[in-house]
This record gives sequence, C-alpha cells and structure tokens, in this order.
Amino acid sequence: MLSSPSAAQAAKSTECAKIGICYCVSTDLKPVIEARIAQFRQTAAEQRKAGKAVGYLSVPLSPAGGGYMKLNFEVAAAAKAAIEKRYGGDFVWVLNPGTAEPLPKGSGADYMLMWTSILEGHDGLGEDFDFVYFAGPQDFARVFELDGTADMAKIDQYFDKRVKTDPDLEKAMKAGLTKPAFRTYYALKASSAFSKGAHDEWNIIRVINERRRNEQRLGIPDQLPVLFDGRAVPAANSETVVSDGYVGKCKM
Repeated sequence: MLSSPSAAQAAKSTECAKIGICYCVSTDLKPVIEARIAQFRQTAAEQRKAGKAVGYLSVPLSPAGGGYMKLNFEVAAAAKAAIEKRYGGDFVWVLNPGTAEPLPKGSGADYMLMWTSILEGHDGLGEDFDFVYFAGPQDFARVFELDGTADMAKIDQYFDKRVKTDPDLEKAMKAGLTKPAFRTYYALKASSAFSKGAHDEWNIIRVINERRRNEQRLGIPDQLPVLFDGRAVPAANSETVVSDGYVGKCKM
C-alpha cells in the first residue's frame, strides 16, 4: 500500500541546530541521531581525556559526480591515518565520518543534522574539537599513488585492475558508473570541494568560528584551525560562505 502525500510529509520535520542551521529530516530517525551524537561526543571526550587534540575529517563519501563509495571510505580511512601520522598518534585523534554506523534509510539531511550537532557541541562553539581537516586532491592521490605524471592513465589502470577483483565495483558499473566518469572524478574533482555535505560542513565551521570570535573569553586566537588538503586555510577563505548542500527547512 502506498502512503499518502500527507503521511509522507508527516514523516519529515524541520530540525535546527544551536547555530541556526536547519535540515528537513526523518522524524523516526531523531532518536537514533541523538544516540549517535551522544556516542561520538563521548568518544571525543575520551580522546581529549587521553591528552589528544581532536580533529574532524570532512571527506566526500557518496558516489555523486562519478565516485565510488567503497573507495571513498578507503580514502577517508587513509586520510585519517595520514593526519594522525603527521602529528603523532599519541597527540592527535581524528573523527572519520566513514566510521559511523549507517542511519537506517538516512538521507543526506539526516546525516548532516547529526554531524552539525556533533561539530557545534553543547554550546554551539565547537568545544569538542581542536581543528577541522577538509580532504583535498592529495588525500585521494595518495590512494592511487599519483605522482603528477600521466595521472589519468594511472587511474585508468587502477580501475581496470580493481574491477577484476572487486564485485562491488562491478555492481556500481551496472548501476551506471563508467570508467571515464571514474577517471574524471578522481583526477579532477575528488575533494571536499565537490561534496554537498562538505559544503555544509564548511559553513558550519565558519559560523562556529564567527561565534568564537564574538565570544569574549575566546576571540580570534581561539578559532578552530581549518585545513584543506594538508594546508592551513587563510582567514580570507575560511570566513567566506559557500553554497549550501543539504541545508533547508521542510517545504510546507
């Protein structure tokens, strides 16, 4: 039996974070989202208690635009490992969104409500984190072992080799993924710059840092550091708004 339009509408509700960003989310998932928020906050607190700086990794996981989700999860894991290796595993812990248990039939907005709530913290000042890292081309190039010479050919070879041993990639091809789209995505687009969720996360951090600058006990020196592709992002960029991804209230 098909649900009526009114029933489908009733299953969605607008939820707004402390920092004023709103999403149209699945009403039934709210308890699950709240439980995940508490879980990640506890994990971050435990890492802080162990004396580690806590970072958040913004990385595209969906296959939108020509990507392969399974590979994107591998890139996320490799990026987390690289960041922790760079700063020292005894001193830094990075929250990788790819480790989150999937939300049952969760939409992009459902996930973003969860990550927004985790990022903003109890006071809307991002107090559970010490820095945010946005994945860039180098984080993807690392997995493909690209060296700046004939990179597209290397991605082609990677695809041909992997499709022989990875049945999930075969399934992705049957669902519409093509080698040219794969090659173009990972050579030219693979980074947080082409992710709807990462666009929202950029704006979330921008708002959090604006709130920190306006908080008397914090100010400019205590903003959250923002890195992209391994480099610090200058203020002229980090304070700039980008287009929304999943942000938006439910349509009445």
